[in-house]
Amino acid sequence: MSNLKPKLISQESVNDLEVNLVAIANLPTKFGQFKIAAFENNRDAKEHIAIIKGHVEGQSDVLTRIHSECVTGDVFSSRKCDCGEQLHYAMEELAKNEAGLLLYMRQEGRGIGLANKIRAYQLQDNGMDTVEANLHLGFDDDMRSYDIAAEMIRLLAPQSVQLMTNNPKKYRGLLDAGIEVSERLPIKIMANPFNEHYLETKKEKSGHLL
Repeated sequence: MSNLKPKLISQESVNDLEVNLVAIANLPTKFGQFKIAAFENNRDAKEHIAIIKGHVEGQSDVLTRIHSECVTGDVFSSRKCDCGEQLHYAMEELAKNEAGLLLYMRQEGRGIGLANKIRAYQLQDNGMDTVEANLHLGFDDDMRSYDIAAEMIRLLAPQSVQLMTNNPKKYRGLLDAGIEVSERLPIKIMANPFNEHYLETKKEKSGHLL
C-alpha cells in the first residue's frame, strides 16, 4: 500500500460517477493492523471508507466484505439485526489473511437513512416484518446500489475478490459493475430471539442465503 496515492476515476458509462480516494492512514484495531482509506464521490455526497489488510493491488481472490453502515448494530450492539456481528466476523477474517478489504458504505437502513430505519423499527414493534415496514414507508425493501463500492474496489485495484456476503444483490451488483468476483463466501451468524424473524424474512423475501 505504500505506493497507493489518492487519485480520481470517472466513468461516463455509470452516469458520470466520480469516486475520489482522498486519504489513507494506519489503523491499529483490536482485530489487528489495517489501513483506512477515505473516499468522496459526486453521487451521494457521503464519505465511504475502506479497511485494508496488507497489499491488495494486483492480488487475486482478495477477501472482501461490503458492509452497509448500521449505527444501531455496529455502534450500539443492537440484537434486532446481525449487522454488528457480521462486521466483527469480517474484521476477524481479514486479520487472518495476508490481504483483504472491507468497504464500509454509508447506506444506513438498507439505503433509507437512520431516521427512516427507526420509523421502520417502530412499525416492526407493531407487528410488521422488515420488508413490510419499508414498503409501508414508501421505499423498496432494499434501496442500496453498489456502483460506488465497485469504483472503490477498482481504485484499490485487486485482480479479483472473494466476496463475503449472504446477499445475492451485492454479488450481482459487483458483477454488473465489472468487478471480477471469484467466489461468494457466506457469513454464518447464529440467530437470537430478537432477530430470528428478521433473518427469516431476509431469507424468504429478500433472497439472502442464510
